[in-house]
Amino acid sequence: MNKGRRRQILAWIAVVFFVLFVLVVLAAIVLPILGRERLRRNATSQRPDLGIAGNEVSEEGESPQGTGENVASEEYEDWGEWEEDWISYKGEVYDYNEEILTFLCMGIDVDDTVKEDQKGYDSGQADALFLAVIDPLKEELYIIAIDRNTMTEFDAYDENGNFMFTQYGQIALAHGYGDGKEQSALNTLKAVDSVMYNIPIHGYCAVNMKSIPIINDLVGGVDVTVLEDLTFADKRFMKGAQLHLMGDMAYAYVHYRDITVDASARGRLNRQKQYLQGYVDQAKAAFRKDVTLPFTLFNAVLPYMTTDITVDEVVYLAGQVVNYEFTEENLILIPGVTDTSKEFDEFYPDEEQLRQMIIDIFYIPLDIEE
Repeated sequence: MNKGRRRQILAWIAVVFFVLFVLVVLAAIVLPILGRERLRRNATSQRPDLGIAGNEVSEEGESPQGTGENVASEEYEDWGEWEEDWISYKGEVYDYNEEILTFLCMGIDVDDTVKEDQKGYDSGQADALFLAVIDPLKEELYIIAIDRNTMTEFDAYDENGNFMFTQYGQIALAHGYGDGKEQSALNTLKAVDSVMYNIPIHGYCAVNMKSIPIINDLVGGVDVTVLEDLTFADKRFMKGAQLHLMGDMAYAYVHYRDITVDASARGRLNRQKQYLQGYVDQAKAAFRKDVTLPFTLFNAVLPYMTTDITVDEVVYLAGQVVNYEFTEENLILIPGVTDTSKEFDEFYPDEEQLRQMIIDIFYIPLDIEE
């Protein structure tokens, strides 16, 4: 090969590498921007509906004027123009944090891959319900755990997917009415929105619980101290035992409960909370060693998952969360009480505490001089 031909080939190789470099840079810059913008467009609402306008909420949780209009009360008339997303609550004024992104994560009680198999009411129950809240302003990640026995209204469909009526029952049942895929997930999302004062939700992910061993092992497993005696599920699960969960052990720890015990779902929720704390820490450490981990996890769990989150959104979210603070205080159980007197346990949120929790997470206190 003559020197001129060799130089030409080397020049083409240089061009190819330059183009690849440009594509990588553009992907790193453009994909996160596209992901962020699409997520904001897909939000279920603009802001929560707390029953609060520009007025103080009464002890009964209703606006004193009862108009629902976003206007300042006389107490704040000197502040100037009242912003649309401001609220006043217990003597304080708050501004909604529009930078927050929230995702509904559902663990579905199905031991198989995702299949569109409508059975009228048996498309799998949402035994685990979590809201992942990403706050770029505080650089914090919150996870809000919703009790699967939370009582609320949800839509019921027949075997052909036709709407029948609105039912009142445990929120976990909402997923059962649907196609086992998108319709079931959206039905659950709608029910969660009704419990959570219509907070903006930017995406959802419904994952069959049988995928837990896969996502657990891909981050290297999770350490736990067993919170309650679960030897009926695994002889190693003695209360107080320190275990490194791998494979089916992880599935058993977050899935099984003794249904003969009152409020056993709440005990399981505490275990799921504990497991998530360890998993997030483990996943963040693994991501720092391997930046392709989010894609590996996404592809591995895809056969078990229904989601409206896209690859560019995954790029954006992974880059956001890896350096965010996540402590035990950031993993929150919805406050309330469980009624064990019925055939099936019923959980009722404490509305005042729930409203305060939403304000604390989703709003920014304002300090405006009068």
